[in-house]
Amino acid sequence: MAKKINFTVVGAGHGGKAMAAHLALLGFPTTLYNRTYDRIYAIKERGGIDLEGSEGAPNGFGKLNCVTSVMEEALENADVIMVVVPSSAHVDIAKASAPYLKDGQIVILHPGRTCGAIEFTKVLKDNNCLADVTVSEAETFIYASRADGPAQARIFRIKEAVPIAALPATRTSLVLDVIHEAYPQFIDGINVLQTGLNNMGAIFHPALTILNAGWIETTHGDYQFYIDGVTPSVARVLEALDRERVTVASALGIRARTALEWLKLAYDTTGTDLCDAIHNQPGYYGIKAPPTLNHRYIFEDVPMSLVPIASLGEYFGVSVMAIDSIIRLSCIIHQTDYRRRGRTVEKLGINKLSINELKHYVEEGVIENE
Repeated sequence: MAKKINFTVVGAGHGGKAMAAHLALLGFPTTLYNRTYDRIYAIKERGGIDLEGSEGAPNGFGKLNCVTSVMEEALENADVIMVVVPSSAHVDIAKASAPYLKDGQIVILHPGRTCGAIEFTKVLKDNNCLADVTVSEAETFIYASRADGPAQARIFRIKEAVPIAALPATRTSLVLDVIHEAYPQFIDGINVLQTGLNNMGAIFHPALTILNAGWIETTHGDYQFYIDGVTPSVARVLEALDRERVTVASALGIRARTALEWLKLAYDTTGTDLCDAIHNQPGYYGIKAPPTLNHRYIFEDVPMSLVPIASLGEYFGVSVMAIDSIIRLSCIIHQTDYRRRGRTVEKLGINKLSINELKHYVEEGVIENE
């Protein structure tokens, strides 16, 4: 009988707890790591997580092999390391894990947002990690889930197909083979530029939050985010952002899905324009807006999604005026410099590459003349 894959889940938030419990219930030896011990104290005391699932997700008590706030212990027996933290924490996780990673281990970012695997790989290298590790990223998070208590999680839905890509892309099939028993839902995402530039949250989340800032601050989010918040004028801004994202992808030789195509693929929803299609999506009804502007839709999605798309566009000569306007407004509202904090081509170490060299890097993992 083949040995079961050992999983380590990094992050004990809504998604991390759901994933750890699910993997344990599927029979995989599972470790849960969280930097802050208080977040996992109750789980360690109980030895696992109670999971309530629907639509094919299991129910029951997911018994964990190890619950720890010590990175070395978390990675010791791991075959696959599932990083389920906000993308703004990817750098910290890469730095913390660099001394303890081993040859043959697989790291998967859930999700990578835009250029997550490129950033993670560079941080490992900058921190003298010599292990032959495969870093990969999912295009989106596979679960709709939440934590119902300190040692309880709930899965509402598991997506049927989620693209995933490794850096380099030549290792994607290896990653898919290793995790297939646990996650047959993952499919080949082509390469990490493709997964990163198909990041639809970059288009929907920040602009929709910024353009409804007054309503959010007045009502504390007591309105329907997509249904009330997407008016014809707001949708035209979203369409402009989407055109720029697709154009940046095209400049890199990538055929990215448009927002309308994504709505059709994800929800079988159509419309004459983006405003119409969003209002035709039943799943958006009842989703409330963020209660505050201090929300991940800005402080995560702007530096980790919009900034890298804008930076790639500017570097390769694509106009990104609409995207830049949302970045600038976010900086003003939060009184911070998201350009400085975000993933730029300079910080990613790809600012001296031509388009062909960048494509060669994501496909083969080699930066020429390095």
